[in-house]
Amino acid sequence: MSQPAQENKMGVMPENKLLLNMALPMIISMLIQACYNIVDSFFVAKLSQDALNAVSLAFPVQNLMIAVAVGTGVGINALLSRSLGQKDFTRANRTAMNGLLLEMASGLVFTVLGLTCARLFYTIQTDIPGIVSYGVDYLTIIAGCSMGIFLSVATERLVQATGRTVYAMIIQGTGSVINLILDPILIFGLFGFPRLEVAGAAVATVAGQIVGGLMGLYLSLTHNPELQMSFAGLRPSREIIRGIYSVGLPSIVMQSIGSVMVFGMNQILIAFTSTATAVFGIYFKLQSFIFMPIFGLNNGMVPIVAYNYGARKPERIIKTVRLALLYAIGIMAVGFVLFRLFPDVFLSLFEADGEDAGDLLRYANNEKIARNLRDAFPHPYTLTDAEYFVNSCLEADQDRQLFRAIEIDGHAVGSISLCLGSDVYARTAELGYWLAEEYWGKGIMTRAVRQICEEGFTRWDGLVRIYAEPFAHNAGSRRVLEKAGFTLEGVLRQSVFKRNEVCDSCMYALLRKER
Repeated sequence: MSQPAQENKMGVMPENKLLLNMALPMIISMLIQACYNIVDSFFVAKLSQDALNAVSLAFPVQNLMIAVAVGTGVGINALLSRSLGQKDFTRANRTAMNGLLLEMASGLVFTVLGLTCARLFYTIQTDIPGIVSYGVDYLTIIAGCSMGIFLSVATERLVQATGRTVYAMIIQGTGSVINLILDPILIFGLFGFPRLEVAGAAVATVAGQIVGGLMGLYLSLTHNPELQMSFAGLRPSREIIRGIYSVGLPSIVMQSIGSVMVFGMNQILIAFTSTATAVFGIYFKLQSFIFMPIFGLNNGMVPIVAYNYGARKPERIIKTVRLALLYAIGIMAVGFVLFRLFPDVFLSLFEADGEDAGDLLRYANNEKIARNLRDAFPHPYTLTDAEYFVNSCLEADQDRQLFRAIEIDGHAVGSISLCLGSDVYARTAELGYWLAEEYWGKGIMTRAVRQICEEGFTRWDGLVRIYAEPFAHNAGSRRVLEKAGFTLEGVLRQSVFKRNEVCDSCMYALLRKER
C-alpha cells in the first residue's frame, strides 16, 4: 500500500491561512446546500401559496435528513482526520468504508419512511387538500430518493478529511447547478418536458443530489490518494462505528432539534392561517444563508483539530478554534444587520404569484358546489381550471363585466360576478356566484350579493335590472337572494338538465328602484 511521502498541510500550514484554505470552499459548499431549498421555494411560489406551503411544511423532514447525513459525516471526518494524523492508514481506510455504509443505511431508512409515511406527515398537520396533494408528491420523491443526499454528504466528508475541500465544493456545486437548471424546466414544463409542478421541484433536487453524490464517489476513488478504499473495508467494525457516532451523534441531535422546533411552530402557526407557515418557512430557509457559512467554518475546522489532536500539536488546535470563533461572530453580525435592514427585500423574492389559483383549487374542487352550478364549472376542479378562470377574469371586458373574489383572511374563498346583457337585454345584468362550503350559512354571500349589486347599479347608469337563476332545489342560494332583496318572479319548469336529470330553475330579480 502506498503511503504519503510528506506531512499533510493540516500539520504544517500557518493556522489562519490553513483555516481559510479549508473553510472557504466548505462555506461556499454549505451556501450551495442552502440553495437547494431556496431555489425550490422561489419557483414553486410562482405556482400558488399552497405549493409554497407544501414545500415549507416538508422542511423539518429535509432538515432531519441533512442532520443525520451531516452529523454522521462530522463523525467520519473527525475519526478519519485523527487516523491520518496518527499515520494509521489502515484505520483511516476502514473508517471511510464504514462511514459510507452508515450513510447508506441511514438513507435507506428515510427512503422507506418517505415512500410509506409522506401522506400521514401532511394530514397530521393540515386538512387543506391542495397543500396535502402537493406535499405528498414533494416529500415522497425527496425522502424516497434520499440516497442521493447521503451519498453526496458522505463523499464530501471523505475529501474534506484529507484537506481537499475544493473537491467538496465541486460536489455541491455540480448538484446545485443541475437543480437550478432543472427546477423551472420540470416545474413549468419547459422545452417539451411535462409540467410536474411541485413534483418537478422534488425531481430536480434529487437529480442534483444523486449526480453530486456520484461525482463525489468518483473523486473519492480517483483523487484522494491518502485513502485506499476497498469492499473489504465495508465489514462493520463496532469500534469504528462507536468512534464515528461519539462525535457525530451530538451533532445529529443538535441539528435535529431544529427540525422538531420548526415542526412544532408550523402546528401553532397553521392554526391561525397557512400563510404564516409559508412566511416562517421562508424565513428559516433565508437564515440558513447565515448559519450555513458557520457550519462550513466548523466543517473546515474539525479536520484541522482532529488531525493535530492525532499529531499531538495542541497549540495549533487552540489557535484554530480561536480564529474560527472570531470569524463566526463576524458572520453572525453581518447576518443580523442584513435581516434588520432588508426583511421586505428578502421576503418579496417569494411572493406567491399563483395564490388566487391555488385558493380556487383548494375551495372550488367540491362536488357540492359544482352540482348547483352550470356545467362550465367543472368537477373535479384542477389547477388548470383555476388558472384559466383567473386569467379569464383578468382579461374580461371591464366595461361590461364585474368579477370579484370573495376574500377571507387573505384567501379567495369564492367568486361573484355581474355580466351585462346585449341587444334588447342591454339594461339587465346576470348575477353568478359560489362560496366555499365551510363558509356557508354565515351571511357572507348575502353581503357579497348586496355589495356587487350596489357596485353594478353605480357603475352602469343604464342598468335597471339584475337577475339570477338558481336551481329550484338550491334552497341556500334562494335564501341568499331573498335576504339580499331579490324577488322571485317565477319558476322555469324543467328548464335545466344537470347530472342526467331534468329539473326546475327559478328566476329572481332586483330592480334599481327596489334597492
